[in-house]
Amino acid sequence: MKYFIIFIFLFLTQNTFGQSTEDLSRINFPKTREFVKQIPKKNKVWVFFMAGQSNMAGRGFVEPADTISHSRILSINSEGELIYAKEPFHWYEPKNTGLDCGMSFAKSLIEKVPDDISILLLPVAIGGSSTNQWLGDSTYRNVPLFTNFKEKAALAGFYGEVKGILWHQGESDANPKNIYGYTERIKELFKNFRFVIGNEKLPIIMGELGGYSKTNENWQQINKAIHAYVEMDANTSVINTQDLVHKGDFVHFNAEGQREMGRRFAEVYLSL
Repeated sequence: MKYFIIFIFLFLTQNTFGQSTEDLSRINFPKTREFVKQIPKKNKVWVFFMAGQSNMAGRGFVEPADTISHSRILSINSEGELIYAKEPFHWYEPKNTGLDCGMSFAKSLIEKVPDDISILLLPVAIGGSSTNQWLGDSTYRNVPLFTNFKEKAALAGFYGEVKGILWHQGESDANPKNIYGYTERIKELFKNFRFVIGNEKLPIIMGELGGYSKTNENWQQINKAIHAYVEMDANTSVINTQDLVHKGDFVHFNAEGQREMGRRFAEVYLSL
């Protein structure tokens, strides 16, 4: 009996502790995705882009509640097919994928919009991407950044009306070389986004770099540039992130930070 108990203990611990950190971080990822069979009318679908780098792509821990779908919250899979949204939204970097702010944003927004409106979120954020790479349509981590945006914009035009862009980016530009001119690059990039969408007044909501960056003066310089741009562009807003917490790496927001970002993006959008 003693040896049987020891055997069971070793079996359980091996199967638990033998899992890699990556396996455990993905333990709650949905096993299936449900295709949208009854596509809503085009004039009843509000489309939002999720663009930028890793803190928009999401690195948070996915909880089971994050994978509960909603009949009026939609997204796409890697093939561009319409699915009911579940976290995580982004699939471009499989080894890094985690919770983003998408579902939180959509669930906060869906409570305030008319009952016949559906929300379609299009993920286009790529971790580590800089403004120069977006402007130059660089292929980064196997994704042609601006071309991918244009492809998803064509998809958006097929399914609904683009109502806004959620943008979080800047960590890759937070260095002495790239801080200079950041505001001007954002100005040009957002102009290009709006041209592709066909709406020069399209709302774009930016997120600050994390408050834990207070020890990094470069991050704070990017935040100043973000606020400077918002002062120049009446159709751009910014959410505060200074009180949000990182996941332990001093770079990425933790899961609760991501959910709170989503709520703040929705709050700002509803105030426009």
